[in-house]
Amino acid sequence: MAHLTCVGSPVEQLREIIQQAQQRGIVNILALRGDPPAGAREFKPPPGGFTHAWQLVRLLREMGDFCIGVAGFPEGHPACAEGKYADWEYLKAKIDAGADLVITQLFFDNADFWEFREYLTRLGVRVPVIPGILPILGLQQVQRLTQLCGAKVPQPLRQRLETLAEDEEGSIAFGIEYACQQCEDLLRGGVPGIHFYTLNRVRSTRQILANLRLI
Repeated sequence: MAHLTCVGSPVEQLREIIQQAQQRGIVNILALRGDPPAGAREFKPPPGGFTHAWQLVRLLREMGDFCIGVAGFPEGHPACAEGKYADWEYLKAKIDAGADLVITQLFFDNADFWEFREYLTRLGVRVPVIPGILPILGLQQVQRLTQLCGAKVPQPLRQRLETLAEDEEGSIAFGIEYACQQCEDLLRGGVPGIHFYTLNRVRSTRQILANLRLI
């Protein structure tokens, strides 16, 4: 699935990129607003560019028969000052513009996902909402990623990772166990699939799939 963002690209350049995707037979695109460029504190659209992901979704829908994914934030987007419920309304706008599925940002408390999904259902969202799971590798990894994406770390989880801070193998084993518990609960709840944030480290994900008897 190709990832396409609004960062630094005016609409005409986005059109060219989309046409190239069509020519190469790419049909699956994850449409994102994108993070601010390095050194920038907040997102600012380029001249002639888009401000919101729903605009990119609409352009993709107008230009071709793509399968369009968008990002969802079970705890709310960290840049949304109005709070998570306002952010979930903005997600509905992306779906109304033509998105076919939602892949969520990582989270460590399934209660956040269930509240998110229930709210979207009340808004009339019927597209698949796929939870994003991060197999934890260690405390530093979690601290770095949550600072970027705004996800919270439950206190019991943080305390356990702190006790394993000097034990790499122990941290990885615990991360597999924690992710398996999350996935078992999500699958019981009827999610249509699970997206794993492997970060190019597939060992833990393979073990999780084996433990869940999915491979």
